[in-house]
Amino acid sequence: MTRIAPQLWQHAGLRGQRREAVVRILEAALAAVDPAEAVRRALRREGNTLHCGGQRYQLADFAHVYVVGAGKAGAPMALAVEQILGERISAGNVTVKRGYGAPTQRIQLAEAGHPIPDEAGVAAAREIASTLERATANDLVIVLISGGGSALLPAPLGSISLGDLQALTNALLGAGAAITEINTIRKHLEGLKGGRLAALANGAQVLCLVLSDVVGNPLDMIASGPTVPDPSTYADALAILRRYNLLEGAAPVIRQVLARGAAGALPETLKPGDQVFARVHNQIIASNDLAAEAAAQVARGAGFNTLLLTTYLEGEAREVAKVLAALAKELVCRGQPLARPACLILGGETTVTLRGKGKGGRNQELALAAALALDGIEGVMLATLATDGGDGPTDAAGALIEGDTMARARALGLDGRAMLDENDSYYFFAALGDLMITGPTNTNVNDLALVCVW
Repeated sequence: MTRIAPQLWQHAGLRGQRREAVVRILEAALAAVDPAEAVRRALRREGNTLHCGGQRYQLADFAHVYVVGAGKAGAPMALAVEQILGERISAGNVTVKRGYGAPTQRIQLAEAGHPIPDEAGVAAAREIASTLERATANDLVIVLISGGGSALLPAPLGSISLGDLQALTNALLGAGAAITEINTIRKHLEGLKGGRLAALANGAQVLCLVLSDVVGNPLDMIASGPTVPDPSTYADALAILRRYNLLEGAAPVIRQVLARGAAGALPETLKPGDQVFARVHNQIIASNDLAAEAAAQVARGAGFNTLLLTTYLEGEAREVAKVLAALAKELVCRGQPLARPACLILGGETTVTLRGKGKGGRNQELALAAALALDGIEGVMLATLATDGGDGPTDAAGALIEGDTMARARALGLDGRAMLDENDSYYFFAALGDLMITGPTNTNVNDLALVCVW
């Protein structure tokens, strides 16, 4: 079970007890979406029959079983599949984030860059494509997809370079683009997304196990939908770049590809009704919903009046923080919608538009903005957590704030407002000792936020 670092236990007495309760709720949420357990729940073998989501696969009917995939949860997923299928696996290639590997036996793991794709990811994508090209209609291909799969499955189309993709990804992230927008563009610039991975399997049976990291669990957006039909178009990708004023700054080859595609001069991604998907089954095996429900169960057991408010939390982190702070004030001042002790649980994923040159992530920025809004409010605690253990380009998963967070910061000479303006939430919470540190959790189902009032 993933543990949150003891940095948060430095406060003794009642404060320490309350922090311990909140951290235990979050740890339970992480345990509920353990990728290996999720695979074992979804994929069951009885002799030569493999069961998954109402589908049955007679292993004796397949000449080979290949396993491919990409994502931060790829290592434990691969290990679980090896435990289930053992020597029945002919070959496999799965790409994971650097530092997220594990000792597998029959499935080769490659480590690559995330969130910005790198050369290792391109090389790993070539190996995955090579394995798929060996498949025939007499084979079974198991695909393991989890959060981060888009960045870990880079296969630039035509003369688009990796550098072109890296620059565009950086620009989109810095502009605060949503993951659905980023993935719409990726699907039209890369060769293994938008259903194209399934097409490489040469008519083999394809079973895709998905750990969702996208709000609402849209299969076509998780890891840019490598095994599902894509309803988006080149024109949609162009519109997104124009929306963020990024089209003119994109590499000329990217502008050319998108323009030619929108004009009908290039083949589109695979659409609903394509025969490729007649032998493809996609199964979501874990998601933010599951983590949030587990958090709610543990919160109730800890004595909180509990409400799972939403798993569709989206928007600019500092603006979402104002909403969470308003909810906390409502709990404190009016006892609505729950009597104290109360715990509101929210799941989803916010974005950050970079304005300064500081260091932080969306969960830390949300927490800092909430701390400013809740300055001086007693009896309130807010915790934010990236379930993959990495919030932005930091080693923190999130942060924890209370009504006296800003007072403690001022005593240290920290200017919370200035640090928020500089996107410098990491150093703010590091100085206070209020970062949440988990290390790589090897799972990824979006973010969680707890609003607790005593």
